[in-house]
Amino acid sequence: MNGFDLKGKVAIVTGGNGGIGLGMARGLAAAGASVAVVARDTAKSAAAVKALEALGAQAFAVEVDVSREASVAAMVQAVVERFGRLDILVNNAGINIRKPPETYTLDEWRRILDTNLTSAFLGSKAVYPLMLKAGGGKIINVGSMLSLFGASFAAAYGASKGGIVQLTRGLASAWAKDNIQVNAVLPGWIDTDLTVQARKDVLGLHDRVLARTPAGRWGVPDDLAGVAVFLASPASDFVTGAAIPVDGGYSIQG
Repeated sequence: MNGFDLKGKVAIVTGGNGGIGLGMARGLAAAGASVAVVARDTAKSAAAVKALEALGAQAFAVEVDVSREASVAAMVQAVVERFGRLDILVNNAGINIRKPPETYTLDEWRRILDTNLTSAFLGSKAVYPLMLKAGGGKIINVGSMLSLFGASFAAAYGASKGGIVQLTRGLASAWAKDNIQVNAVLPGWIDTDLTVQARKDVLGLHDRVLARTPAGRWGVPDDLAGVAVFLASPASDFVTGAAIPVDGGYSIQG
């Protein structure tokens, strides 16, 4: 038996049309899962679906506002209507606004918390009845190194990602009895559109990251593929409530 085989499984990946989300979706697809790419940018989502289909997977795109309960519920229904089941949820959707904390507006604060944290709660709540009925499931929440560390330019983002870890632990504790494993992945500095902008906004960031990362490089989205497959597969059936750094050693460097 291959504990990492996802053939016949169905996954939702929010924010799955680029960056870390697409890297995780590619891993799930390569392991045999059918994947629903959930995002707002329809053109990017269409390109992501083609990339997953090129790996031999069934895939389709769903447009959603992850911060709205009704939209999330409709998204889950669309996936079940298309594939007939749901086994894996990856809560990856996220945004950031980099600025000093005293300059945030309340609307900006709420937008970051709603997109990054409330969305994970809404998605998890929406899939719970389906996973309960099926006898189990896997939920993977995407946190950040800022789940662990502070950053002067990302107070709201850090708060949302710290919340992801605690949400993960709470759901894992509540739903272990239902054979639903809930875990978090904490990506380090990964080369994505989001961090390209960060390197423009934060002077010296690129070189500081390289200096602190034992692996000696920035990560790439496909570095998240393996941990996604592990946490989505039977190989992780006795792993729940964990928060796993995928950061080239950044978080253990003194």
